[in-house]
Amino acid sequence: MTAQAQKTDVKKAAKTAVTPTREDNFPEWYQAVIKAADFSENSPVRGCMVIKPYGYALWENIQRALDDKIKEQGVQNAYFPLLIPLSFISKEAEHIDGFAKECAVVTHHRLEKGPDGKLVPAKDAALEEPFIIRPTSETIIGDSMAKWVQSYRDLPLLLNQWANVMRWEMRPRMFLRTTEFLWQEGHNAFATRDEAYADMIKMLDVYNDVYENYLAIGGIKGEKTADERFPGADNSITIEAMMQDGKALQACTSHNLGQHFAKSFNIQYQGIDGQMHTCHTTSWGFSTRSVGGLIMSHADDDGMVMPPKIAPHQVAIIPIVRDEGAAIFDHCRKLAERLKSKGIRVQLDCSDARSTDKMWDAIKKGVPVRVEIGQREMDEGKLTYVRRDLGKDSKATVGTDEFVSAIQGVLDTMQADMLRRNRDFCRANIHDVKTLADIDDFFRKGGFGFCRIDSDVSLKDPEGFKKLKGDHSVSHRCMPFENEGKKVLIGKSY
Repeated sequence: MTAQAQKTDVKKAAKTAVTPTREDNFPEWYQAVIKAADFSENSPVRGCMVIKPYGYALWENIQRALDDKIKEQGVQNAYFPLLIPLSFISKEAEHIDGFAKECAVVTHHRLEKGPDGKLVPAKDAALEEPFIIRPTSETIIGDSMAKWVQSYRDLPLLLNQWANVMRWEMRPRMFLRTTEFLWQEGHNAFATRDEAYADMIKMLDVYNDVYENYLAIGGIKGEKTADERFPGADNSITIEAMMQDGKALQACTSHNLGQHFAKSFNIQYQGIDGQMHTCHTTSWGFSTRSVGGLIMSHADDDGMVMPPKIAPHQVAIIPIVRDEGAAIFDHCRKLAERLKSKGIRVQLDCSDARSTDKMWDAIKKGVPVRVEIGQREMDEGKLTYVRRDLGKDSKATVGTDEFVSAIQGVLDTMQADMLRRNRDFCRANIHDVKTLADIDDFFRKGGFGFCRIDSDVSLKDPEGFKKLKGDHSVSHRCMPFENEGKKVLIGKSY
């Protein structure tokens, strides 16, 4: 048996909290992590999910961080209807082509009992005009913008809404592709093209700040190629993150819509010159797909690994008790209060579950730092702690006061380490190639990660790329800003 075979054999023999492992079956591993971390479960509604309290607490932390940064840009939150008149959608023929097969349509306003006693849409309750359950809100927000913008003094108009949307998914997967999902969608209006273009760039930088400094994901910023551009946009830019299986995840997008939507909805302003001018608009969105990206970027075969800044619980305190645990519980409560006073989010598990079960619960949920305190540690004024991302190799026993003083530094170091590892992983798995034949050979041999090729080579051979796409299910991910658009990344994606 070779050394590699022995290593693999030992790895498979090792017990993990999540089965199958990433290596054995990545898609099933992903679902198993969601279950182990207690993030969500399938809903009775096909393609939809129930986000459980721990998963929703994670989303709230992400949402809070992003919302603060959006407001720092002068953007105001608003809310627009879930139902969009079909006539609004119909104004945007090019736009709706991108969503037509995914739209859910409301056609009746009342139910009645049918001949068999079951409820059916009432025959006399058909809507005069059907409504579309919003797949996105450019049209309904455009209608309001046309009313709110009259003069150059009303610009820029900067709006955002936190909402749910619906896109009928044929192959749903929790967080990554669900029929209903949560997101924010920003829609801004400007007087000039240059302002709109700058806003598109600025908002992607806001997203990148959240991805890097909160989610510890170091993706690639770049512009979408024409075949991947948002329907109706002049420009679409994105962050493409690389998951642990080498596939891409479109982490978020920001779009310069030019005057396309503004013309359709008559969003005009009277300029300083007294003449009427058409606005330039942008849109930008970030969704619960980010949670899926977080899992596939950081989780391991024992469950979730949470970046400290967005973890619902940053420290889990586990009292190790055998008989009477009142004194240890009281000691742990005092420690929890000390940590909370420093702004640390703490979970204190005083349940009657076994200590090992408490430990594994914290591990599977990805709590960044696990603290264990037994009788001896309490008597000596010490505690034992473990970093989730490093596991037993980071296990240390220190004085309680020392830990309280050092914990923020421990969390900050873990946050930085996770980002560095993710960024390094992504960059190390980008492979430079010269021809489409090289890409064909790369994926035919089971290549891992992205291929990077001169933009002209790929974009000027649409038939060759179409065949490549059909053979290997790859797509143009983006033209990285760091290569000034001269290169394009190609890879498989979610």
